[in-house]
Amino acid sequence: MGDWSLPIGSLGEEVVAQLCELLDTASRGWRKLAEVAGAEKRFKCSEEELEMCSLKVLEPLGSPTQCLLQLLAERECTLRYLQGCLHRMGHTQACQVLSSAVHDVIRITVQPESQVVAEGTRVSLTCWASGPPGLTYQWFCGRQEVPGATAPGLMVDTAAPLGLPQWYICRVSCGAAFAFSRWARIQVERSHSPRISQRLLPQHGGAADPAAATAVPPAGGGPAGVECRALGNPPPQYQWFRNRRPVEGARAPQLQVQLVTTAERGTYSCRVFNLFHELWSQEVDVGIGPRLFASGAPWQDGDGDSPEPGSPDQLYATDKVALLVGNMHYVHHKHLRAPMVDVHALSALLRQLDFKVVSLLDLRRDEMQMAVDEFLLLLDKGVYGLLYYAGHGYENFGTSFMVPIDAPGSYTSAHCLCVQHVLQRMQQRRTGLNIFLLDMCRKRNLNDDVIPQVGALEVTANIVFGYATCADAEAYELSQQGELSNGVFVTFLKRWLLEDEKITVLLDKVAEDMGTLELTRGRQALELRSNLSERRALTDPIRSLGQAETSARNLQWAKAHVLPESRHLRFDCGVTVQLGFAAEFSNIMIIYTRILAAPGDVTECVAKLTDLPEELDVDLKCTNRESPEELGSPLVPTWSVTCPSCCLYSRLCGLQRLRQELTFTVCLQYRYRHVADFVEERRAVSVGRPLIAKLNLSPPDPGKLPASGGSGSPLSASPPSSWGNSPEENLSPEVPGSHGV
Repeated sequence: MGDWSLPIGSLGEEVVAQLCELLDTASRGWRKLAEVAGAEKRFKCSEEELEMCSLKVLEPLGSPTQCLLQLLAERECTLRYLQGCLHRMGHTQACQVLSSAVHDVIRITVQPESQVVAEGTRVSLTCWASGPPGLTYQWFCGRQEVPGATAPGLMVDTAAPLGLPQWYICRVSCGAAFAFSRWARIQVERSHSPRISQRLLPQHGGAADPAAATAVPPAGGGPAGVECRALGNPPPQYQWFRNRRPVEGARAPQLQVQLVTTAERGTYSCRVFNLFHELWSQEVDVGIGPRLFASGAPWQDGDGDSPEPGSPDQLYATDKVALLVGNMHYVHHKHLRAPMVDVHALSALLRQLDFKVVSLLDLRRDEMQMAVDEFLLLLDKGVYGLLYYAGHGYENFGTSFMVPIDAPGSYTSAHCLCVQHVLQRMQQRRTGLNIFLLDMCRKRNLNDDVIPQVGALEVTANIVFGYATCADAEAYELSQQGELSNGVFVTFLKRWLLEDEKITVLLDKVAEDMGTLELTRGRQALELRSNLSERRALTDPIRSLGQAETSARNLQWAKAHVLPESRHLRFDCGVTVQLGFAAEFSNIMIIYTRILAAPGDVTECVAKLTDLPEELDVDLKCTNRESPEELGSPLVPTWSVTCPSCCLYSRLCGLQRLRQELTFTVCLQYRYRHVADFVEERRAVSVGRPLIAKLNLSPPDPGKLPASGGSGSPLSASPPSSWGNSPEENLSPEVPGSHGV
């Protein structure tokens, strides 16, 4: 039996192609799927996104369905939800294709765990997987196969010489399909070895077990009892929903529904979550009548209190734009982990709210300033502007500063960006709403004794500050072994961001949720500052005032999101190579190469990228890898659904530093049948200025850092790879981090 809880991104290329063939039609096609999936708010696509899907028909290999599946994958849509949508559409063929695919997916259900053991003991590692019949197992020690280790369990004798690799991984295969477990490290302690120090934050958290909702029918018109139980580590929390809206105060495993009026009728479900995972119970219908409870009922619209669109009380935005910046890989300061997943999570949610989003990782001082300048060009009268920053930061005398990755060891305000100065410039654009979400520390910077000279802000009654922590306090990341996870602030923020609430009310609920976290109680608490006088919400509709202004903003935004078109390269030997592109962020791009056709006398053919521009942030360990997972990015499921299989993948970071068009070489290596030596052909390729490179954020002389910025270049914006390099390079001990000075 297959695992329906897997994300859409786990589907293979062949399955996606079959779904595209069935749904790239006018009737019961991708538009209907988008409509049905949009019944759940977090999966609803904006008009702009639907138009982007429809334009895919103009591309040689474009598919609107594939584009839609990409959007759903970014929103963490599961195969179960997709199957339910296809079933409600009555599309039997698509349901059968998806069902067959799910039963063929290999999923690691029990991962091998790293252990610290005494010298001379025997250690047991276990890896279990679900999938099609006939699964086979093979354990590796480092890169070498462990002879005879073809069972789910592996015994390791620590009496062996300690110089041997102590990293283990298991490959589960069925035919040509395979999946790798996580790395597990066996650390052998001698009797005189020091013990591992205790950590502030947890190193990992278990998922809550799948929750099953049970409903107790009432007698007559009395109360109905609905219960949901789950197990997890950390202990799970609960939130009950009625008709897709949270039930106020309903945060216990049991819920008593007082069926006094028809207002209590509806579809109930429970969201069970801890710091690292989220699961939903089955849905139950609660009503008055012969059939009080029916599981599996579709969502129904609730009775909302918000004014109807177009009513005199409805507030609106003339447009919505957001700049999201996450700084991780600092040259002279501690590296951070959470900004990558935090920026990605917020980017996907804000796009559902019709925001034009630019997302950037790892910016230097001048790049941050120029990104803000471009962001301001998107603002105009009545526009909702949102700026989110995750990284190191500080606050002196009530003024906040964002720290770029090239800040020197003893940085001051001269090396950073002042938040209040940015806000002053936003006010000059006559925006309708200004939102700052600052996910950084606010400790005092003792190296900076200058009192900031910030002019008075205008009285606009439209400013909202959401600080991830209080003044003179730190903002924490969460340490989870083997995976990246959101920071504390975004962990709770993403649960409420799509709710139709006044933005200050929404942030108050985030603050309440953060207060329930025992690990950071007394260390981190959200602080809200606002002078907002109207019920402005992120869900407010867009009503453009002028076509010219809207067109200019759309053009400026689109520049930062244009990928090069896929192309075919034909080499002299007769081999045809496909060159394709995908985006992770506005300044991080994936390039893949695939052999499309080769003459019969050509064997062992491969196409690699070389001669990449030096100004880009390219990690050689993240180039020409045989699978998306080997690039080491935790975001693989969100973009790999658009990429074919049997490719070589490369990850290019720092596109904002591209001074000219992106040029590189495709190196084709092959050999003829019965010939031992390889032959090489090279083809120079230029793909223009992709994504954020079109906005020319690089300074006139990007080869030099600012005089105060130190020397050297930042490390690549990529987490450790899971396969293909030595384990010692791939994995490092997890430590709790903070977005702080």
